[in-house]
Amino acid sequence: MVIRNDNTMLNVEEVARILNVHINTVRRWSNNGIIKTYRIGPRGDRRYQYDDVTRFLEEQRSN
Repeated sequence: MVIRNDNTMLNVEEVARILNVHINTVRRWSNNGIIKTYRIGPRGDRRYQYDDVTRFLEEQRSN
């Protein structure tokens, strides 16, 4: 397992792998504001902070 710091930015595929869901689920969650996303570049590619993803995962596990 790779240790990442809080500022590491992940793409949709990496987040889907961490959360064990389909990439379209990650996209839907970000569209609905369930998971925080950042848009970068002229195409508006989605990026997610590792810290935000792990916080989301912890919140889901505690519910």
